[in-house]
Parts: sequence; structure tokens; C-alpha cells
Amino acid sequence: MKQVVPSPRYLELDALRGFAVMGILLMNIVGFSMPEIAYISPAAYGGTDMHDTIAWALSYVFVDGKMRGLFTILFGASMMLIIERAQANDENPARVHFARMVWLAIFGLAHFFLLWFGDILFLYAAVGCIAFYLHGLTAEDLLRRALLIFTIGFIGYSIMFGSLLYVQYQASLPGANAATIENLAQILAGFDSGTAVTAADITLHQSGFVPIFLDKIQNNLFGPLILVAYNLAETLPLMMIGMALYKNAFFTGKWRAAVYSRWGMRLTFIGTILLTGIAIGLIHADFDMLLMLNASYAWNWPSQLLMTIGYAALLIGLIQKFQGSFWIDRVAAVGRAAFTNYLGTSLMMTFIFYGWGLGLYGSVGRAELYLFVLAAWALMLLWSKPWLHRFRYGPLEWLWRSLARRQVQTMRINKTPG
Repeated sequence: MKQVVPSPRYLELDALRGFAVMGILLMNIVGFSMPEIAYISPAAYGGTDMHDTIAWALSYVFVDGKMRGLFTILFGASMMLIIERAQANDENPARVHFARMVWLAIFGLAHFFLLWFGDILFLYAAVGCIAFYLHGLTAEDLLRRALLIFTIGFIGYSIMFGSLLYVQYQASLPGANAATIENLAQILAGFDSGTAVTAADITLHQSGFVPIFLDKIQNNLFGPLILVAYNLAETLPLMMIGMALYKNAFFTGKWRAAVYSRWGMRLTFIGTILLTGIAIGLIHADFDMLLMLNASYAWNWPSQLLMTIGYAALLIGLIQKFQGSFWIDRVAAVGRAAFTNYLGTSLMMTFIFYGWGLGLYGSVGRAELYLFVLAAWALMLLWSKPWLHRFRYGPLEWLWRSLARRQVQTMRINKTPG
């Protein structure tokens, strides 16, 4: 029987993944509970009262894109770890990796169509297939190529969304022709958050499971593929950065504590200053929709990249400082069962907000939503560690691993009495 080399566990990776899967809910909660346009602008839905505006601003500056970014770079790091394990076990790394990606894509499609439109699993599976062919590059080459792709994507989206502002400017000029004004009207209509559109969205999501499912089939059948095309220029470089940071021992905690702290503080500070300035400008502009689109899909790219890496560095320092503590062990357990926690959160939140469950969709204010986030965090922290004390994997981690390996994996931990 072939001797299988056990997979190494790194506290830094597990706990970072725990922080990421918990943190990503801070933004996803809006998508679970409100019309999609609310994710872009509180003026479109969710309210602009003082407490709601503060909730939006804090999310935009400190959370939006950063936790997803952290999740993405960790995916790249984990991919390198799995490739190394396959090589150590004399397995074919490509076969192991692509089997995992095929099943991850299937899970992602099921998540998208059966639970929630905001799925990222299919995106990760598709982009992960591309990233695999880069795993042989050095850390330096991965970083250089990642920054090049990221920069091209940033410039492209800045031009694309910036052109909308140019149309708006042209239409505002004295004597603007009718065609320009009509063009602007059509652009704005594409992001219409009027009463009728909002009411229809709320009615749909307060209905049963079947109408919501059928709406996706009829109106968003190719949504997962569109998401891949739209996010490729951001997701691929982030995965590559994660691969590079694993190779240079950043994620395995081999850097000096002072280095983690220095880089974490610098990158986070720069990103925070830039995004705070943008947020203040948007508030003073009364959340103009075209400005919000630019701020949400283009202007935030550089800051999000800086803060994603900055957060990773600061959190690694925190994890190492408090390793062995009760709460870090709990967060690490959440990270070891991140797949189950991610999909479990979608199940719980769609039950709370969609019509096939409690039907609270569209009825909870933006600031109040974070009470549900705290409840979900408490549940993740409560169940994950006791479960992993008895079992090797989270429930869905076990299923994914068993399907990818085409063999039922040993689940229960056999403890030797003594």
C-alpha cells in the first residue's frame, strides 16, 4: 500500500481563511437581503440616513473587495499546497487539481442556481484552471505577471466606466444634442432603481423557491460565465499573488514579525486614505449613480489590492501573537471548514431573507443587517471546532474531497484511549 504523506497544516493559512470567510459576509449580507443595486449605492436602496451612510462608508473603505481578495489569494496559496502534497505522494498534480476544480465548478453552479446569485466558487474553479499552468513560475515572476495583468484590468475598467462619466458630462453641456441626452438616459436606465424595478425584485425574492430558480434560468442563465469574464483580470492576478506569497513563505509565517507589521501598516494605511477620500467625495455628490459605478468597479482596484495584502500581513502577525489562544483556535477551525461555512452561510441567509424561508428580504435596514452577521459569526465559531475535534473534515470538505478522489474519505478521527 502506498504511503501517503499527510498534508501539512499551517495555522496562519487556516486562521486567515477563517477571518476571510467570516469577513466576506460583511459585504454579502447586502446581496442576500436587498436588491442587487443596493450593493453599489445606498441611495439606490437601503437608505442614506446617518447610520446607514456610516454603515455603507465603513463597508466601502474597510471591507468591500478586501475580504473577497483575501479569500482569493488564499485560494492561490492553497492551490500551491495541494500541488506540493500531490507531488510528495507521487500523484499527478494536474489530475488532482483539475478533479477538484471540476467538482468545485459543479458546487458553484448548484450554489448559484439553487441558493444565491453571488456565488464565487464557479469563478474560482474556472480561474483556478488557468492559474494551474503558472504554478511552476518563481515567486518573482508570478508577482510581476500578476501586477501586469492587474494593471491592464484596472486601466481597462477605468476607461470603460470613465466613458460613462464623459457621456454624462457631454449631456450636461448647454446645447447638448438630443442623441447625447438620449444615450445618457439609456445608460442610466440600465441601472434603474426606480420603485417599480425595486418592487418587482422584492416581490420575486419574497416568493417561493421555484419562482426564484426559474427567474435565474430565464434571465440569468449565463450569469456564472459572465462573472468569470468580468472578474478574470482581477481574480487571476490575486490568485497568482497568493501563489507567490506561499512560495516566498509569507503565508507559512516564516517572515519576521516586524516585517509583517511594517508592510501591513503601510499598505493598509495607504489604501484607507485613498478610499476614505473617494467615500467622502461620493457622499458630497449625493451618491451619483455613475460616480458610484466608477468607485465600485474601477477606482477602488489599487486600494483593494494594497489593503488585501496589508490585511493578510496584519492578521498573520495577530495570529502568531495569539497562537494557542482559545479564540484563534476557533477562527482557525472556521477556516478549516471554510467551504462548509461559506455555503452554509448562503443557506442560512437565503432562508432568513427569501420567501421560501422567513421572507425578510427588503425589510431590514443596512445598519441592522450586521446583527445577522454577528449571529452567523457566532454560529461558525461555535460549531466548527467541536466538529473538527471529532472529524477530519467539515461536511462539505469531506464530500468535495471524496468526489474529487472518487473514493469515500475517512471521516471520523480515531482517538487512541490512554
